[in-house]
Amino acid sequence: MNKTLADRPYENQLYETLSVEERTDRVVVTLRRPAARNAINGRMIAELHQVCEELERAPKFLLLTGHGGVFAGGADIGELRARGRDEALQGINSRLFERVRRLPLPTVAAVPGWALGGGAELAYACDLRIAGPDAVFGNPEPGLGILAAAGACWRLRELVGESVAKQVLLAGRTLDAPAALACGLVMDVVPMDRLIGEAHALLDRMARSSALALRLTKLVTDAPGAHPVADDLAQAVLFESPDKEERMTRFLEKTETAQKTETTGGRA
Repeated sequence: MNKTLADRPYENQLYETLSVEERTDRVVVTLRRPAARNAINGRMIAELHQVCEELERAPKFLLLTGHGGVFAGGADIGELRARGRDEALQGINSRLFERVRRLPLPTVAAVPGWALGGGAELAYACDLRIAGPDAVFGNPEPGLGILAAAGACWRLRELVGESVAKQVLLAGRTLDAPAALACGLVMDVVPMDRLIGEAHALLDRMARSSALALRLTKLVTDAPGAHPVADDLAQAVLFESPDKEERMTRFLEKTETAQKTETTGGRA
């Protein structure tokens, strides 16, 4: 049966700054402003909001990367220069990045090269990051007379600790791929020609888990402070799910078969 236009929400959008590919269980978004090193401008913000809206309506994994060997070279400086107090209070970038952070299912940033300023903050907002050998993270905002106000001042501290965060935010240190791996900002560094494939392999591994269990695990993990009651409530929901019953039944049957085989020495 042919899909209707409503079944292909990402194909219905006209993207100027993104390439968007929808798969069965994930959406692949490539930041694409080659003339500006994929700098994040107002149009890109609006288009990423469109993607988030669809992912909230019909949850899927998100793989986020950048075109041309760059993740995002920062926010659009021309636009930033024109912004004043009112725009700052609107949290134009920070509201989007927090929306990315709160997407129902896990998000992965595949960072091939520079991820600076707002580009770094967008990568920080993803649940997991995997880097190419040329990846570089940095927040040079104070050099432009502003601060990294779209999440880096608190999110980076949570990711890498206070000392490294202050080195980046105050001293202007950049984290290349080995440094990002050493401090836990990225989970792996892989050759450039394998970057997207490894990111998909990571998503494939997560996709073998229960989507509902992943969704609730992310929700509880992102909740501030200790949350034993939230743990119990989330587990109560999962304990009643058919998926849990089916998965545990398969596990027990597989274990029982393996034990029988071991006992009989492999004889039928």
